Amino acid sequence: MKVNPNYNTKETLLALYNKPLLELVFEAATIHRQFHNPREVQMSSLISIKTGGCSEDCGYCPQAARYNTGLEAHKLMTVESVVDQAKNAKANGSSRLCMGAAWREVRDNKDFDTVVEMVQAVNNMDMEVCCTLGMLTEEQAQRLKNAGLFAYNHNLDSSKDFYKDIISTREYEDRLNTIENARKAGITVCSGGIIGMGEAIEDRVGLLLSYMEMETPPDSIPINALVAIEGTPLEQQKPIEQWELIRMVATTRIAFPESVVRLSAGRTKMSMEAQALCFLAGAGSIFAGDKLLTTPNPEFNEDKEMFDILGLVAKEAFADGEKPVSNPDPIIEAKKAKAEVRAKELEEASFQPRKVTVE
Repeated sequence: MKVNPNYNTKETLLALYNKPLLELVFEAATIHRQFHNPREVQMSSLISIKTGGCSEDCGYCPQAARYNTGLEAHKLMTVESVVDQAKNAKANGSSRLCMGAAWREVRDNKDFDTVVEMVQAVNNMDMEVCCTLGMLTEEQAQRLKNAGLFAYNHNLDSSKDFYKDIISTREYEDRLNTIENARKAGITVCSGGIIGMGEAIEDRVGLLLSYMEMETPPDSIPINALVAIEGTPLEQQKPIEQWELIRMVATTRIAFPESVVRLSAGRTKMSMEAQALCFLAGAGSIFAGDKLLTTPNPEFNEDKEMFDILGLVAKEAFADGEKPVSNPDPIIEAKKAKAEVRAKELEEASFQPRKVTVE
């Protein structure tokens, strides 16, 4: 059951969201147990492979070049550096590595070639690989799939109505098109939203309705709480109550029984008890590690202690789908072959220095 037919309208979703909290959590927990192992929670790690300098104007994001947040921009990481971080994440229990680049869109250049090589390398480490790189075409999605990409993240962020109050440099339809391109390539879709940006409850429900209108809803739905960053337009936004995040997790679980609901940004402000209610209500994933792209996140040891106390177990990689095969990339292989030919030509060339006579 991809979509719960009992809650597929705005009116029924609003009624669900506004249920007494304990009743809502109980209903979510009941559904969660029908479709998932309630003790399993996937530990994922998110690294920023290219930080800052983004041309977008997302009101919540410190990586936008137009905002003065004190964030230092960095060029694209090397494949070797990503592999090192992936090894550390895997050693600490993560079975999924998400790589984020502060790009508006993917461009067909050497940087994208490098990302393709990153995907190949991490997939060959038996970790699920997820990328969030901005907008991409169907052809670019096919390259990522061919390299072994398991999931592509592209959040809708909020409802279509509220979206324009937060972002002006990209249309809602652009986001829907990118999700569709990933889906066409056979990549699982990870797409969710952020609450606490000043939106109404109707907008939170509107986000879920956008996913219900899709032919196939996202395989993963991350629920984020805004982390207000100084220098962004939303820096003065009051933090939401942790009960709101629990309520959104529970509503999402009930509305999309088969999807993995991912408890994402904002966990640093939550008590262990509140996180426990999120797991009870159907959250099946957390991001582990001391950073979530550029914002603080609980450290591995804290999460391991929480898992022990709550009796949770880390979910294995590819429990929800087969491991993709990493195939050679034709574009990269052609460039390598051309470079080898050129190197051989230079090696075999015989150059005679010109003799200069000075009188």
